[in-house]
Amino acid sequence: MPPAKHAVLSASASHRWLHCNPSARLELEFKDRETAAAAEGSAAHALCEHKLRRKLKLRSERPVSNFDNDEMEQYTDDYTDFVMEQVIRERRRDAETQVLIEQRLDFSCYVPDGFGTGDCLIVSKGRLYIIDFKYGQGVLVEAEDNSQMKLYALGALREFGEKYQIKKIKMTIFQPRRENVSTWEITAARLKRWADKDLKPRAVKAYNGEGEYCPGEWCLFCKAAVKCRARAEEKLKIAQSEFKLPPLLTDAEIEVVLAKLPNIKKWAEEIQEYALQAALGGKQWQGFKLVEGRSNRKYADEEAVVKAAKAAGYHDIYKQTLIPVTEMERLMGKKEFATVLGGLIVKPQGKPTLVEDTDKRVAIQVSNPKNEFSEIKGD
Repeated sequence: MPPAKHAVLSASASHRWLHCNPSARLELEFKDRETAAAAEGSAAHALCEHKLRRKLKLRSERPVSNFDNDEMEQYTDDYTDFVMEQVIRERRRDAETQVLIEQRLDFSCYVPDGFGTGDCLIVSKGRLYIIDFKYGQGVLVEAEDNSQMKLYALGALREFGEKYQIKKIKMTIFQPRRENVSTWEITAARLKRWADKDLKPRAVKAYNGEGEYCPGEWCLFCKAAVKCRARAEEKLKIAQSEFKLPPLLTDAEIEVVLAKLPNIKKWAEEIQEYALQAALGGKQWQGFKLVEGRSNRKYADEEAVVKAAKAAGYHDIYKQTLIPVTEMERLMGKKEFATVLGGLIVKPQGKPTLVEDTDKRVAIQVSNPKNEFSEIKGD
């Protein structure tokens, strides 16, 4: 099970404090608030641990959770099947292969008081394989150069590196709800060079609360983000300097604004939500007030409505519809759903949306009316 206390410089937040060193100490001023998504993720991890222990013929009692459903059952099965495939492959190569689940990893020789918990480690002669389960679906997580995985690898090298003479390290992020299985490899020597040259000096600064605040995409899950002055100044500076009336902007300027709009929108939403929650707690914001939002009418008592409508002579009062596709798939299970209804499912084209080139979706082709017709010139 995970350690009881939390590290100041956690592996999961390393992407943030490596870029914005003082953020780790700043976050300590804010209370931990477990969201429903985080609780669901914890439940999925616990189920993965149980299933993997059972497959490895270790004692385990199935965890009970409010989040149990067919989807979680399927995804945790997929994870354990994937892990066991890797275990079997390594054991064919080295019969002494060791598998560790929810392993505490100490990397404090590089990061002050640094430790974390690895979901699954497969250790064999000359090789280390780390597999991390991600149940979230909001953000796609890549294994390449992933600082969390690299910290786990450093902790594993400290524990097993000498005994197993580890030279090669393989890391996989298993994120089933995004259909993402991302793998990256690095040598132990290269990882240690990064740890000595880049990680260690930045970690010392972060632990001491030193360095400059540096806003960026790593602010996403920072507990201090909504009140961070550096982040606010950056967003306001963008708004002040770049948002002119569209007709006055060049194409190049519009491209710059487009790239920054998502972060500005998200920041504005975070500020609004923070202010709302504070107001609900009694905070008075000058120039603002709490009011009831818009709501739709609904029946107070459906049985009474049916009786009253029928008594008045109205009988055509019901509407029957199929349950949604996703709900049907959960009901049947993925395999049976594909067999029974696979040929009857279509996926309409989505509404066109403008995204950055880095997005993995295929670009749609749009014809330019100017290119559809040739200019007709007179004789």
